[in-house]
Amino acid sequence: MSKPASEGGLRGIKAGTTAICTVGQQGDGLHYRGYSVEDLAQNASFEEVAYLLLYGALPDSGQLRNYKAKLKSMRELPQALRDVLERIPANTHPMDVLRTGCSMLGNLEPEEDFSMQDAAADRLLAALPSIMGYWYRFTRFNERIDTATDDDTIAGHLLRSINGREPPAEHVECIDTSLILYAEHEFNASTFACRVCAGTLSDMHSAITAGIGTLRGPLHGGANEAAMALIERFGSADEALAGVKGMLERKEKVMGFGHAVYKVQDPRNAINKAWSKRLSAGHPKSHLYPVSETIEKLLADEKGLFANADFYSASMYHFMGIATELFTPIFVFSRVTGWASHVKEQRANNKLIRPGAEYIGPPPRPVPLIADR
Repeated sequence: MSKPASEGGLRGIKAGTTAICTVGQQGDGLHYRGYSVEDLAQNASFEEVAYLLLYGALPDSGQLRNYKAKLKSMRELPQALRDVLERIPANTHPMDVLRTGCSMLGNLEPEEDFSMQDAAADRLLAALPSIMGYWYRFTRFNERIDTATDDDTIAGHLLRSINGREPPAEHVECIDTSLILYAEHEFNASTFACRVCAGTLSDMHSAITAGIGTLRGPLHGGANEAAMALIERFGSADEALAGVKGMLERKEKVMGFGHAVYKVQDPRNAINKAWSKRLSAGHPKSHLYPVSETIEKLLADEKGLFANADFYSASMYHFMGIATELFTPIFVFSRVTGWASHVKEQRANNKLIRPGAEYIGPPPRPVPLIADR
């Protein structure tokens, strides 16, 4: 650590170095290996970004074609994993399903040594949407789906797997963009958990499972689910204005606003907002977009807070017919690329991550004699 922690949460502490990502260097930027996320979202596919993060450079056309074919061939699940998924209760949180599925895959296909790390990372990237889709369709609709879909993209594969139908091209494009935006974010809580696990020289599946468990919390990946629960309360922009004003007066937290690192804006928000507006057109619940806009403006005016990536992703996913409980798993399908990249980077120059702590308990004292108790 570069300096003692002056407050909880390690805010402002440099805990290591990375060549993978920069976040908020001017208060508002996000770059993956030097490329701005806006440029990548506009001009690249998620598979290209995954390759960039995991292998260090954007692929050429041949490398991309081969990589997509490789990932496509890795979607099928072992029968033993299907059996486990069928035994997970229907009321289980989907993030817990992914945590279990990732761990089980590590039992069935262990990373026996670090020379297998690329294969393990690619397998998880291809298989995690299959894990979620298989459990979701089985527990909700009693369907045993074929996870080896013929979709050319991960975005199309995950939409077909969870919704059980041919995904509209517009939805595939939107999800592809969303996966790019969520792919990597430097030393956030879940990525740091992955690196701590990797720093012990543990396996890839254990590290990714640690990331999934950390992302599950509402202060991290679960924020988009909380944002959806908020905006769904209101039937109009006027209702939202009155309702959220009341929340602010009661000092209640409004999820999806502000950020630990960005100080000016979250560069991902404008892209999600544009998609939410586009998908709201003609939707039966199109009012959710003006509701969201009203809440965004109120938080800016009253608290000086900006919407982060989680806020508009909520209505954006909803407009595509995605169940709220699946919002955070979509985050996993993307962020596994960043997590695995950090595991690889940690291993390449490893030191055990073991910070100290400032002790604030009682001073040294003797154990009292039994007679005095």
